[in-house]
Order: sequence, then structure tokens, then C-alpha cells
Amino acid sequence: MLNVGLTGGIASGKSTVAQMLVELGAVHIDFDVLAHRVERPGQPAWEELVAAFGREILNGDETINRAVLGEVVFRDAARRERLNAIVHPAVFASWRRELEDIEKQSPHAVVLSDVPLLFEVGAEGMVDLVLLVYIPPAEQLRRLMLRNGYTRPEAEARLASQMSIDAKLARADLVIDNRGTREETRRRAAAVWEELRERELRRRKT
Repeated sequence: MLNVGLTGGIASGKSTVAQMLVELGAVHIDFDVLAHRVERPGQPAWEELVAAFGREILNGDETINRAVLGEVVFRDAARRERLNAIVHPAVFASWRRELEDIEKQSPHAVVLSDVPLLFEVGAEGMVDLVLLVYIPPAEQLRRLMLRNGYTRPEAEARLASQMSIDAKLARADLVIDNRGTREETRRRAAAVWEELRERELRRRKT
């Protein structure tokens, strides 16, 4: 099994690329899905989040309102660290269980561990290689404003809260440039898929 850390920057098109690779045969583990799972009402992480941030972060059905929680921690580094300290251990434990299950069922799988903040949380050592979905910072800004309806200062603040995409580029093992057309990205994804399959095959022989 090859465990690929898939990452990118905000509005880089990582989800689109992930879907293309899944269509080619990859197995996808989405950390956002894992986070939703561990934050369900009654789960230990849910209880800790409510204790730390209050019931104002809840929807009427007791689920976490992630938009509200995001605003609470966005401009407060200490509260953001508290959030991460609650959620990350539970998410990574769930991830390890998923990897174990996949390896039992498909020992030669190419797994995309889709970790948006892979470098920020120091998880690159937990994967076999890092695949980055890249667009230039100016294009990130344009797409984020278009997608989310942010003003330029709002979009710039979101970008500033993450490691820059160019810093991630310098640390990635493989890159899919997503600044062109969808078909151009699809061709690049297909070429990377062949590289990933070859790497998984080489792992079997070592």
C-alpha cells in the first residue's frame, strides 16, 4: 500500500483533483469527513468542544456549527490551538484505523490521505510522499473571492492563516498544477496516477 498525503492551499482545487484520482482507482480518506465524524454529538471531541467554546457553537440539532466555530478561532491563535488539541488526536486515531482497514482489504491500494493542513500540523512524516495541488497565490486569492464572496482583505486574511502555497511547493514530492483548464488538470492527474502506481509497485518489490 502507498499512503499519499494529498494537500494544497485554500481554493487550490484539491477536492477536484482528489475526485479525478479516485476515478482512476485511488482510495480517498478525507480528513474533513473524519473531523465531522469525531465531532458528532455525544463523541468525546464534541463534548470537549462544547466545554471549551460554549453552546453558541451548536446548531439547533446539537451538531457543531463549523462556520461559527471557525469565526471564533480564526483571529485567536490560542483558541485555534485549543481547537486543534481537541480535534487532531481524534481525527488521526480515526485515520489510522481507516488505513489499517484498507490495508487488510486492499494491500496494494494507493491511498490519498487528504489533509488540508498537512504541513501545518507536521503530518508529512506520517505519509509515504506528499502530493500538492498547486495554483499561484494570486490565483488562489481570485478563486477564493469568487467562490466564497469574500472581500479582498477577507480573502487575504484567510490565505495568511495558512502556510503559503509556495512554501508548500518547496516541500512537496509531487505536484499537480491546477491553474489551467479542467482537461489540462485531468491529464496532469493521469500522469501523476501512473507515477503513484509505479511507486506502489516498487514498494512491493523492496
